[in-house]
Amino acid sequence: MPLPKIEEIRDLSDQELSDRIVETKKQLFELRFQKATRQLDKPHQFKHMRHRLAQLMTLERERQLAASVKQASGSEAASSDSTSDAEEE
Repeated sequence: MPLPKIEEIRDLSDQELSDRIVETKKQLFELRFQKATRQLDKPHQFKHMRHRLAQLMTLERERQLAASVKQASGSEAASSDSTSDAEEE
């Protein structure tokens, strides 16, 4: 299974992104379990799953930071408006 391109991952909604993260963590857990019971056929899948998880979590964090920046800039604009109103009085 090839790794998804970052552009494909960026097209996901926030809910789909969260679902994919949970799904990937479950798959990684299953791989660890298979490794412990010596049933793992393809050890390279660890690398792919960890890489995919890192991509997903990075994108999720980017979105969180972008939302917090928007929120902070919105609250600064609102507070500066109220400050300028107070100064005028």
